[in-house]
Amino acid sequence: METSETLTAIPLDVFGQAQHQENARLRALGPVALVELPGGVPAWAVTHHQALQDLLADPRVGKDPRHWSQYAEGRVPADWPLIGFVNVPGMITTDGTEHRRLRALVGQALTPRRVEVLRPRIEALAERLLAELGGDLGGEPGGEPGDSRGGEFELRAAFAYPLPMQVIGELLGLPPADQDTLHELCDTLISSSAEPGRALAAQQALFALLGSLAARKREQPGDDLTSALIAARESNDALSEQEVVATLMLTLVAGHETTLNLITNAVRALLADPALRARVTAGEVDWSAVVEETLRHDSPVGQFPLRYAIEDIAVGDVLIRRGEALLASYAAAGRDGGHFADADTFDADRGPVRHLSFGHGPHFCLGAGLARLEAETALRTLFARFPGLRLAGRAAAPTPIASFTSNSVRELWLMAG
Repeated sequence: METSETLTAIPLDVFGQAQHQENARLRALGPVALVELPGGVPAWAVTHHQALQDLLADPRVGKDPRHWSQYAEGRVPADWPLIGFVNVPGMITTDGTEHRRLRALVGQALTPRRVEVLRPRIEALAERLLAELGGDLGGEPGGEPGDSRGGEFELRAAFAYPLPMQVIGELLGLPPADQDTLHELCDTLISSSAEPGRALAAQQALFALLGSLAARKREQPGDDLTSALIAARESNDALSEQEVVATLMLTLVAGHETTLNLITNAVRALLADPALRARVTAGEVDWSAVVEETLRHDSPVGQFPLRYAIEDIAVGDVLIRRGEALLASYAAAGRDGGHFADADTFDADRGPVRHLSFGHGPHFCLGAGLARLEAETALRTLFARFPGLRLAGRAAAPTPIASFTSNSVRELWLMAG
């Protein structure tokens, strides 16, 4: 049986310039492959759907970095580019009873009802952003759908970013003036190519800003998630100040970065398939089917660090040793041909798609419902406003985001009509 001692780790492209091609090569090696992260740190990339699903729910796999030998022994430097995924004290790095405790308290605040109440606001924000965009392109703000004059715009900056950022900002009670700064800090935190020390500095700055927000909400609570987190109680238990701030950071990063990528990737898929786009806009295919197939085919998260083997675990002909790190390779698992027929093809007619892009098991994403609602609303309103939407010439070869944790393109230039 192969182990990390008998295999040579494959360096991952930290700039994520060809993630799907790299994932195909890793999948060909088996359900798990030994890879090298920035700084020469080894980890097992779990690239097959069934193996990933099993390990995400396996009690022998944990998220507490104290299970990670290299980290516990001080062999991971404090300025490691991915340190923000490791040393955050909250749901993302806890297991078992402590994780269930935090999840129960957070679940009291982020309820399906709170998400559903946001629907009219999300729809209004999407309509407003697109009306303003139409005005900028030469149409009349608030005019009829498709009234622009065919100007170019960049989707991420004009729509795919401000929509989820404003939604999560309002949900958390963030001052609008802080939102762009927080987005830049989040970008640095999730970058696998950041210079040493930048990710740690971004994490510290995020904690400071969100700590100030939590302090204000303790003094003057409002109708927002931050206030609800502070007020959450389970018997005599409540979230500590540090746990509130860590939860806010997780909610902020997951609540807008992944949705931004999801919207962008879905628009790319629809514009690449005019027949599918026509069927969707005619109501023959649900927008939800497009969102779910995007999550499978082009997951907004590429490789998510990190989980750790609490015991030795055999996966196929590989033995993952106790204390070794694992990557959840969501984008790779979504195109696993052993699980999905014609896996490299975007097919919104697959029926129910049981992808893993929101995770699986005890750490399944609490914000999945909100992300789905935002993405479906964004796509429906975008294609209604601009029925002649098409790729601009400069979108022929878009540049991927410089990260293997984030899977999308840096810019997507479109023609409105």
